[in-house]
Amino acid sequence: MTQGITESDWKIFRKLHPVLVERFCERILHELDAVSADDAKTFHQRYTDIYKLIERRDKELSNAFDDLRRSSALMQIIASYGRGLLTEDELNGFSQELVNVVRSLTHERHA
Repeated sequence: MTQGITESDWKIFRKLHPVLVERFCERILHELDAVSADDAKTFHQRYTDIYKLIERRDKELSNAFDDLRRSSALMQIIASYGRGLLTEDELNGFSQELVNVVRSLTHERHA
């Protein structure tokens, strides 16, 4: 799989990609809500925390989901599964070879 994933797995991933991005962004927005609602901090502290969170998450979003190419799809699938964005049912829709690779590389997180 060093040259990318199979054509059938690529088709599945291209359909899932926007769903995974949405899930990640939803997670970020929930984090932002929690930071924003923290009455123990001043408005300025919350603003600063929100700014830092957005900066950090934007880098993660970019690293995980930008540059959608077949050659980078495996790493994006692994990252999505490792972050809990890709469900077991969705993972099982891929070829058994890809599923085995993803599970072997993320076994500690899901053990």
